[in-house]
Amino acid sequence: MEDRLERPEAFATHEVFNQPPPLEDVNLYTADRALQETVEREGAGAAKASLTAFGKIVGSAETIDLGRQANAYLPVLKSFDRFGHRADRVEFHPSYHRLMAISVAQGLHGSPWDHLKDGLDAKPKPGAVVARLAGTYMMTQVEAGHGCPITMTNAAVPALMFQPSLAKEWIPRILSRDYDERFAPAKEKCGVTLGMGMTEKQGGTDVRANTTAAMPVNGGGPGAEYRITGHKWFFSAPMCDAFLVLAQAPNGISCFLMPRFTPDGEPNAIRIQRLKDKVGNKSNASSEVEFQAASGWLIGEEGRGVRNIIEMATYTRLDCAVATAGMMRQAVAQAVHHCSYRTVFQKKLIDQPLMANVLADLALETEAATALSFRVARSFDRAHQDEAEAAFRRIMTPVAKYWVCKRAPNLAYEAMECLGGNGYVEEGIAGRIYREMPVNAIWEGSGNVMCLDVLRALAREPQALDVVFTEFDGARGENAAYDGALEALKEAFADFGSLEARSRQVVEQMAKVAAGSILLKHAPHAVSDAYCATRLGRDWGDVYGTLPAGADIAAIVERARVA
Repeated sequence: MEDRLERPEAFATHEVFNQPPPLEDVNLYTADRALQETVEREGAGAAKASLTAFGKIVGSAETIDLGRQANAYLPVLKSFDRFGHRADRVEFHPSYHRLMAISVAQGLHGSPWDHLKDGLDAKPKPGAVVARLAGTYMMTQVEAGHGCPITMTNAAVPALMFQPSLAKEWIPRILSRDYDERFAPAKEKCGVTLGMGMTEKQGGTDVRANTTAAMPVNGGGPGAEYRITGHKWFFSAPMCDAFLVLAQAPNGISCFLMPRFTPDGEPNAIRIQRLKDKVGNKSNASSEVEFQAASGWLIGEEGRGVRNIIEMATYTRLDCAVATAGMMRQAVAQAVHHCSYRTVFQKKLIDQPLMANVLADLALETEAATALSFRVARSFDRAHQDEAEAAFRRIMTPVAKYWVCKRAPNLAYEAMECLGGNGYVEEGIAGRIYREMPVNAIWEGSGNVMCLDVLRALAREPQALDVVFTEFDGARGENAAYDGALEALKEAFADFGSLEARSRQVVEQMAKVAAGSILLKHAPHAVSDAYCATRLGRDWGDVYGTLPAGADIAAIVERARVA
């Protein structure tokens, strides 16, 4: 008896079975049919080889584990060195830096601006925005937090263009594909990243209420040096090499480039007060800071700060929509994968009619979000040469950000529930995605701000609505529910004066009609018919998993499966 009890197998009370293998070592591009079709349709087909190679890298077990590590070993603020000198540095786990290096090597931090290597007036390359965002869509599925400085660096370029002297100095550094994690002056580094600082304690949305003050050193003016004193309540990625900052100059709110180091090689007077303890986005070191007469250089003219930095915000808003759609894709992929292996009541979960309905409903929402956000991305690629696309961009960017980001948190929860207890533990990715989802709705303009931005754009440019409706009319006649929703949307704009109080409802309908138009023209009938019947015809319940009888659930789920 004693000999038997000493053997380890004598204590084995169970074997592990009925569990799925980890969803890793898959190519996140070639395994995603909807993404491949979207990239081709929206003008970035030439990037297929690059995206295929990148999809293999980010879908590998190694990169996926880097995402886990970056969120297990969080950034640490080092306010002082061991001798008591101010340090104001943030220490990251090596996994964070490796993820940054992967993203920078792919150009997620600025590849749409590669043409500027040939001069600030060079023309953009076709499909560059869509290609970059396809990479962002995939990388965000693995780890979203490091994407904050990646996004801000890309979005800083058009704002820098308002000040050619600064653009000529900084844009070549941005376009490098080498990530340099060192805390050193930008001129000594092989690549840089940029952040931003707008919001203050007394308010985030109303940036004109900022109290941070900027005083010119020698007369001031575009491109001149100022001393900036004040605080920022949210200052993301404080280890970036420079920041676009809003401050009150003598002639009003203005935009400044604030480098981490001054021209003489000393750290700028940016004092990190603390790191934010956020709900999600844990790997990203959002902070509160004080500027103690920090040096900054004026971008454009005094008093034009909001106009200048809103160009940056326009690009980050697009990233919010696309990255959120990417996280939705990962949440659904995990759910479908789990249910493909898990057996309950003698049947695979994916073959249980009620679970299949839930999975199909989640897949519909994700494909619609992907279609809408990438259609807007195409307008960014073409706006410089097509005024209709420029108008579409101005209206539909806040529409897409509003709706995609609003739909995501509940989708992430429902996908988590498909995994059961496996989804509600930190070993998997589902919980991290769920916590990450709200930030993109909050960052760069909350839902109300997006709705008001749509109204402001239409007030300035009423003809832009005709551009949007002309595109929507292109799908007329394909589906009765779609036709009815489009007519109702047009009627909603009849009384523009009362629109503000109704704007959430109207912007929601714009997003759903836009997605429906794309799906009707390009997606399989199983997808477009079910989407229109539910999102536009309202043959649907208040929760996911209520697709109507007749929906081709099996075809929808199969399309969402990791191929």
